[in-house]
Amino acid sequence: MTIAPEEKTIAAAVTGMRPQHLTVAADAIRSYEATRRAFLKGGAALGGALVVAGIAGPNGEALAQAPGANLPANPGAFVRIAPDNTVTVIIKALDKGQGVTTGLTTIVADELDADWSQMRAVFAPADHRLYNNLLFGPVQGVGGSTTIAGSWLQMRKAGAAAKQMLIAAAAAEWGVPAAEIRVARGVVSHGGRQATFGQLSAKAATMPVVADPALKGPGDWTLIGKDGATPRVDSLAKTSGQATFSIDVRRPGMLTALVAHAPKFGGRVRSFDAAETRKVKGVVDVVEIPSGVAVVARDTWSAMKGREALKVTWDFAAAETRSSEAIMAEYKRQAASRGLSAGRRGDAAQGLSRAAKVIEAEFEFPYLAHGPMEPLNGVIERRADGGIEAWAGFQFQTVEQATVAAICGVAANQVQLNTLFAGGSFGRRATPTCDYVSEMAHILKATGYRAPIHLVWTREDDMQAGYYRPMVYHKVRAGVDAQGRIAGWEHRIVGKSILIGSPFEAMMVVNGVDATTVEGANDTRYDIANLNVEVHNGREGVPVLWWRSVGHTHTGQVTEVVMDELAQAAGKDPLAFRLDYLGKAPRDAAVLRLAAEKAGWGQPLPAGKGRGIAVHESFRTHVAMAAEVTVDGGKVKVDRIVAAVDCGIVVNPDIVRAQIEGAVGFALSSVLRNRLTLKDGEVQETNFDTFEPTRMSEMPKVEVHLIASTEPPTGIGEPGVPLVGPAISNAVFAATGKRPRSLPIDLNQLGGA
Repeated sequence: MTIAPEEKTIAAAVTGMRPQHLTVAADAIRSYEATRRAFLKGGAALGGALVVAGIAGPNGEALAQAPGANLPANPGAFVRIAPDNTVTVIIKALDKGQGVTTGLTTIVADELDADWSQMRAVFAPADHRLYNNLLFGPVQGVGGSTTIAGSWLQMRKAGAAAKQMLIAAAAAEWGVPAAEIRVARGVVSHGGRQATFGQLSAKAATMPVVADPALKGPGDWTLIGKDGATPRVDSLAKTSGQATFSIDVRRPGMLTALVAHAPKFGGRVRSFDAAETRKVKGVVDVVEIPSGVAVVARDTWSAMKGREALKVTWDFAAAETRSSEAIMAEYKRQAASRGLSAGRRGDAAQGLSRAAKVIEAEFEFPYLAHGPMEPLNGVIERRADGGIEAWAGFQFQTVEQATVAAICGVAANQVQLNTLFAGGSFGRRATPTCDYVSEMAHILKATGYRAPIHLVWTREDDMQAGYYRPMVYHKVRAGVDAQGRIAGWEHRIVGKSILIGSPFEAMMVVNGVDATTVEGANDTRYDIANLNVEVHNGREGVPVLWWRSVGHTHTGQVTEVVMDELAQAAGKDPLAFRLDYLGKAPRDAAVLRLAAEKAGWGQPLPAGKGRGIAVHESFRTHVAMAAEVTVDGGKVKVDRIVAAVDCGIVVNPDIVRAQIEGAVGFALSSVLRNRLTLKDGEVQETNFDTFEPTRMSEMPKVEVHLIASTEPPTGIGEPGVPLVGPAISNAVFAATGKRPRSLPIDLNQLGGA
């Protein structure tokens, strides 16, 4: 068996490591430059398909303006044309509801000049040599709203090259010049002759691949950017129940496993008594794994009842035992001293010394659960040939494949991952530690590989033993001068780093500063002459992870609420005040003006109602939102959200709108009520009754307006989230004269005007 050098690198990185395998992705990414050069120099081929590599540098920076610009077209990896005339696009990224199966398929179909009715989509196997994320390096995976942005040129080239192969096949068969052949809606024609893609597929497969095919201009697009042209390819399957999620997978002889996790983070198993568990009908085995004790049974109910009967003695010597209030108090003590420099423009202290008016503001943000609709789960088994096969909503396929390989003692290319639709993620499945996937492999191994294992996490498991949006504290001191201009802005942030101690530390932590803690604050689009941002890394044992829009979830709130407060201090309109500082950010200014116009900015509202506005750039996408609220009887009701979006070229307008609408629904519950709280180190919220998602009855009217653009596409899955909180907070102030700062909004703790 031959194992590619990069597979050895990844496999070796995890061998002998503790179960979380924290070094897997880091080692893979550190080896990237050597791997990339080897691939590009050798032009290697695998199974007849050209092997491609990404274009991100060792520190994650882009090496080209558009990812994939320097890569040869590779239709064999991404396009399958069958004799029945169907065209299947191979989707290298997980679709967890954000619509990438439709987006990537649209890009291919347009360049191919296919008819939308013939398009299909399937998920790619785990193979980072073919399906790496061009913005990550040699890692197959998705996150940071990168799928469309990172695949735009790659998928266009694949579609265009496939079309050229069809044309070449027709030209050879008909004996006519290729330049005279036309393709439209899945039909290749010349004069009175025509053929479908399916009829030409066999001949086309023998034609050479054009490495750099000509791409369509925007004026020739028939599907990209067209409303109603591309209904989602997964809608019918999902609404009819035909779509397969890992919770649906059934394998011959499959057993179900649930894991008893420590009730406090950092707790370890000291001993356990499974006598009563083994008496539960259906229970087959009880095994200890690094993260807890797994109960294995013939069905989910038996595994649940068996776990309830299990007696575990935990060792909490290294566990987190404080309350969330105690941890926040520690944050505030840290914020009293200077932190690590995260960004500096001019001299904020000197500017504030000249300020005519100064505001001092504190913001608190709680831990938050991701709460995807489908609880974490997956199926794993050993094949007859000794390899391992698994089914789940895999998001970091390269890391997950390497983790399973290391635990089960096989080579990475002996692990087959079947990526399935996922019922949400919001960052939860993108764990560098591969927590639930690691558990799947450990249970399979601990039970002697005798049967397929379906690991199931309950809602309570994920709520109380998972990963969380970090709790964060912000302290801001800012002021305006006598002319109403911002004189200085001092900003101190305290929160636990997501990246320190993870595989991504080497790439995204510089001088102790985690980029995901300060993003949106230290790189604000506002042209503030005197700005100083500092950060303290919180110290606690709570596991934290990116949560939809990551650091922007809190920095967007702080920046936009403080801008409103400064506008008030300057005696200026909040819209005009913002525009004064966006002269160097025309795209942000444009979405801000559009949102304000469509929301009727400046038009009076009845008593008890207010309108607020906010603008924020994240993941290279520019979004502005205006919110209208009603405050009555101590309650906030959000009546209307108007959003303006510039995400570059819009591939699927309806999906972009849906993502903004979904972002509003997702964020609204965290703005109005949700928080996770610790008592003696244990999470108190257990399910959606105590961590309540947004109800349909609470959803405001959402209007989304898209800016026409010729810039390459950027992300849309996350950028709608950061605006929801500040737009609503500023609207509450407009309605009440009281200023919400922290989230969730508590009307009983608001400061006055």
